[in-house]
Amino acid sequence: MANRRLGRIVSHLSDSQQSFPTQNPVSQGKPVRVVVTGAAGQIGYALIPLIANGSMFGPSQTVILHLLEIEPAMKSLHGVVMEIVDCAYPLVVGIVPTSDPAVAFKDVDVAVLVGSFPRKAGMERGELLSKNGAIFEVQGKAIEKYASRNIKILVVGNPANTNCLILRQFAPSIPDKNFTALTRLDHNRAAGQVAQKLNIPVSQVRNVTIWGNHSATQYPEANYAVVQAPGSPTKQVNQLLDKAYLEGPFVPTVQKRGAEIIAARGLSSALSAAWAATCHVRDWWNGTAPGEWVSMGVLSDGSYGVPKGLIFSYPVTIKNGDWEIVQGLNFPEFGKEAIKTTTEELLQERELAFQKLNIPLK
Repeated sequence: MANRRLGRIVSHLSDSQQSFPTQNPVSQGKPVRVVVTGAAGQIGYALIPLIANGSMFGPSQTVILHLLEIEPAMKSLHGVVMEIVDCAYPLVVGIVPTSDPAVAFKDVDVAVLVGSFPRKAGMERGELLSKNGAIFEVQGKAIEKYASRNIKILVVGNPANTNCLILRQFAPSIPDKNFTALTRLDHNRAAGQVAQKLNIPVSQVRNVTIWGNHSATQYPEANYAVVQAPGSPTKQVNQLLDKAYLEGPFVPTVQKRGAEIIAARGLSSALSAAWAATCHVRDWWNGTAPGEWVSMGVLSDGSYGVPKGLIFSYPVTIKNGDWEIVQGLNFPEFGKEAIKTTTEELLQERELAFQKLNIPLK
């Protein structure tokens, strides 16, 4: 019965888009099919409106929302679908709510993989990796079998870097450059901290970087960050803020921000995570501005001494939908040690996860 009701909602949505023209005409081209997993969860609930209102793909790009949930959450997802219909988003031309990965990933162009098994009190890291490994094995196989061959994939669910690596193992025909993990949340947090410290709008802060894992071992770095105020010369952040701050309070503040938010509100940082996912895909889709880079978890090619085959956060520039790692940056001794620490954690996560899934280490 629930599935029939959802089907009627989807049909009604399509009819309403055809029957009621909007004040701002939308694209008549091919809609982007985007899947959100864990769509009825906190992050999904905050993310879907950002996709639907054009924040992710632009104000003239229509979308078809594929919304994946586990079977026990389908009632909640039904409510989310009703709200999407009630918002009457001009850009939304279809909704596909489902608990079946084969349906969810069918022909999708972009995947934002939010759903994952959360770490619970007393849970060992190996157990967490094992539970998430099972989830991302299923989704990887579905992507391999059903998705567009050029699907762009963003893993949000933690541990995001290693979940992304697992996913890649089960979707071997998808290009390596199409697998990414979310560290834009940490990037945005770093930019926000610099802006607060300097008492300037965050829009003026460029080129902070997150290196490594999306975890407390990440290395937030601002040695190459700049401040670009309108009508003023560009200034280096490391000339405006001293080393004691940039290698001191700045680093743990960014590393531990998620835990701090949980302590303050009793819930995870869903709003900022949803916005970060939107920024990540938006820049991947449209490109970065000249002279600007962003942080993305991508497959290491050995740059900066990081072992090949890890999903590692680097500074990247993006053009025509293709990212490139920024080369030639130098680190103080503090940074070298920080990168070593986060790399070692990722190597340990990969070993644990691959052992649980019986994936041979190459």
